[in-house]
Amino acid sequence: MTIKVVRGNPTPEELAAALAVVRARAAAAAATPPGAEPPRAAWSDPSRIAAHRLPQPGQASWARTYWPG
Repeated sequence: MTIKVVRGNPTPEELAAALAVVRARAAAAAATPPGAEPPRAAWSDPSRIAAHRLPQPGQASWARTYWPG
């Protein structure tokens, strides 16, 4: 793996810290089993939307035809 500093002049300590983060991320990515699905974010969970009451029909139902966020 080759790392190239494109801009700036990092100190040896800053460069070592950045490389430690990159290596830790690479090790974590390699540790996950192949085919494992990453955890889903809470905002994409359908139960978050279904937990709220749906708009009920009525005289002003056209004004309530959105899904509350």
